[in-house]
Amino acid sequence: MRLKSSLLSKYLLLIFIAIMIMPVTFPILSLLIYVPNDDAQNQYKNGTDIEKLWHQEAGRLNQASDNEINLRIETLHRKYRKAIMFWVDQKGNTKYSIPFQKSIPAHWNSSYTIDFLKKSYDGDPFTVVAFIGANKNQGFMVMQVPRSEMKASGNQAQEKYNYIIIIGLFLILAAFIFVSWIFFYRIRKRLLRLQGAMIEPTDRGIPTALQVGRLDEIGKLEQSFNGMIGKLEEGRKREQEEEDLRRRLIANLSHDLRTPLTTMRAQVYQLQKEPLNEDGKQSLKLIDNKISFLAELIENLLSYSQLTSGKYPYHPQLIDIVRQIRASIANWYPVFEKDGFIIDVDLQDEPMQWLIDPLWLERILDNFFQNINRHAKKGKYIGVKLQKQKSGKMLVIEDKGPGIEADSTEKGTGMGLTIVTLMLKEMNLDWEIESNQQGTKVIIWFKEEVA
Repeated sequence: MRLKSSLLSKYLLLIFIAIMIMPVTFPILSLLIYVPNDDAQNQYKNGTDIEKLWHQEAGRLNQASDNEINLRIETLHRKYRKAIMFWVDQKGNTKYSIPFQKSIPAHWNSSYTIDFLKKSYDGDPFTVVAFIGANKNQGFMVMQVPRSEMKASGNQAQEKYNYIIIIGLFLILAAFIFVSWIFFYRIRKRLLRLQGAMIEPTDRGIPTALQVGRLDEIGKLEQSFNGMIGKLEEGRKREQEEEDLRRRLIANLSHDLRTPLTTMRAQVYQLQKEPLNEDGKQSLKLIDNKISFLAELIENLLSYSQLTSGKYPYHPQLIDIVRQIRASIANWYPVFEKDGFIIDVDLQDEPMQWLIDPLWLERILDNFFQNINRHAKKGKYIGVKLQKQKSGKMLVIEDKGPGIEADSTEKGTGMGLTIVTLMLKEMNLDWEIESNQQGTKVIIWFKEEVA
């Protein structure tokens, strides 16, 4: 993986920039603060020059009238707009003030004047008092300038520098946090997209391939994910092809084997008409049983293949379960009666309807009855009952044979029970088998009764 496309290298670069921007920030802030300031433009910075100017202007107003003094003060205020200027005549009356100040009294006595001079000395605002005229008997005029305006631009900036540094550092930290948040938010968004693709498969059961963006660590993971999906699709396709081949093989074998089995059964039937000794008759009976067993096995293989592929005909309809069970027992009644079975049937008289396929239910019951006739003849008993349970009724089919685990010459491959399991599951029915040496009990639950 290229270093420039790595998420780790990108974040390390982000941290490096955040670290290096700190020492670069201080000189830049200093230049921004100090360079633009021009102290030559600050006319208030030198208190000595202001004091000298004010005394010169006061001396030039020798024998000037009140209006002339007012006009001169107005002219000076246009130049020093941030200053307060006023003058008091020889009688102690405030003649003119610009801008107007309520704190300046209309009349000055000696005690207030002395107190004003004491407070103004080396105070804030900076105060200059000058006698008007050469004889110093025309009164005095005052100029007051805020100390903050007299500081050099560099000094003013220096006072704000600490605050600017703190704000600058905070802005840099906030920018780093914001950029880091954007960085990890994008990573999280891509990971969530990958997670969503994993947990939301398509109808085929395989997730959808992702469009790979950046070739970083997550991009490599997306590529690996897409490669895994490709292998799954290939495996699914190969599995489907093998399944189709298996089904075709079973169907073809079933068709090819049925024809010779039918011919063999016909020949056995013809031989049974011939005069044979006892051993010959037993041999023909054994051959006929094996032909029936093989035919049943072929039928079960074909049914299993169709069930697993979803192609076995399924036509559910609302039927009376009690009537269907009675009909199946009636079909098998002569067989069990011939073999000396005790037939114990305990079904309710009221109809109980269920939405299922009647042919499927008939095949399920035929399978259980056939197993009892084959493997439980020693018990000579079959019971078919409908018993109550909390969720409804359950069908119980039981015998008193040696149990499923007992050895039997007619024991099959178990394909029939596998087909029964698939059919019951498809019809939304539960079932279980209880078997021991005293007998076998099959219990089928009807989950939801329609009526």
